Amino acid sequence: MQLISRFIKNDSGATAVEYALIAALMASAIIAALTTFDQDQAKAFKNIGTTLTTKTK
Repeated sequence: MQLISRFIKNDSGATAVEYALIAALMASAIIAALTTFDQDQAKAFKNIGTTLTTKTK
């Protein structure tokens, strides 16, 4: 019985799990931001290319 109560009170692994969840959340946010920025950047370069093509004709 004491073994079970010590096991329940032991929370040494909880910190590692919390850090893993925080790292996963941060990675997801970074990936989402980079994906959004990449799409905006591609649109901007496409617009620049289109403008240069139409202005030089």
